[in-house]
Order: sequence, then C-alpha cells, then structure tokens
Amino acid sequence: MITEIGIVAGDIWHFLDQHGEVSFTELVKGIDKPRDIALMSLGWLAREGHVILRRAGASYNISLRKDA
Repeated sequence: MITEIGIVAGDIWHFLDQHGEVSFTELVKGIDKPRDIALMSLGWLAREGHVILRRAGASYNISLRKDA
C-alpha cells in the first residue's frame, strides 16, 4: 500500500506540474486513480510541504509549492 501511495503521489506531482492549480475533483479525474488513494497521496505531499491547499467553497484547489 505504501508503494502505491508513493506512486500516486508522483502522479499527482506530475499532473499539477503540467496543469497548475486544479480542484480536487479535477485532480482525481485527471490522474484516474481511486479517490481514497488520491487523498492519502495528497496528504503525504501536503505533510512534506510540496503542495498548497486552498479552500474553494465545499472543496479544495491544489497546486504545487514552487519553492519546495
């Protein structure tokens, strides 16, 4: 499971690098991975300080932290 979370974290990183800031829904659709794994991977990236999460209504927008 840890390996899969790490691989999906890489997928998220590459998607955000190519698309800039996106909603969580766009991110999950874009990487085509299960929502639960995407959440775990996003948490990993957030904990490491690699992404910025911004509240957008009932959801969140996500972008890469460029100075990380």
